[in-house]
Amino acid sequence: MNLPNKLTVLRIFMIPIFLVVVSIPQGIWGALEFSGVSLPVTHLVGAILFALASFTDWLDGHLARKWHLVTNFGKFADPLADKMLVMTAFIVLVQLGFVPGWVAAIIVCRELAVTGLRLLLVEHGEVMAAAWPGKIKTATQMFAIIFLFLHIAVIGQILLYVCLIATIYSGIDYFAKNADVFKGSM
Repeated sequence: MNLPNKLTVLRIFMIPIFLVVVSIPQGIWGALEFSGVSLPVTHLVGAILFALASFTDWLDGHLARKWHLVTNFGKFADPLADKMLVMTAFIVLVQLGFVPGWVAAIIVCRELAVTGLRLLLVEHGEVMAAAWPGKIKTATQMFAIIFLFLHIAVIGQILLYVCLIATIYSGIDYFAKNADVFKGSM
């Protein structure tokens, strides 16, 4: 297994660790006080774990392209790992009351729909590469999640709604550019 694929597997293994850490009751590890804002240590550690996992997303793709190590496993596992990480974080943020459920639902539904579209395209011998709207969506999602776990609410909320708009736009963009996959199947 090459290094980019190992980074993807590492990201997948980081998801349950992240989930366990952010699920620990706040009183166990205590909280840090910054300018009158209480930040539970579990949220700080969760933000760090999420940021590290997000960095492996960038790094594995960068290395795979640079070293020409793109594999079928990477094409499958990398986007799956990204979606698992982001969806897990958004579900936890809904549970904590930091993200409205309807926002997370739109994000999760878009992720599932685009994944389904990718599978249909593969059946037709096509690969849907990530486009700029999708990359903006991913970046704003990851930064929104980090800021929300760090209790930097204003920036986190702004990024959340920017990522919501990017999520909707990129989903429409992917389906519009690949609508021909549905022709003759309805």
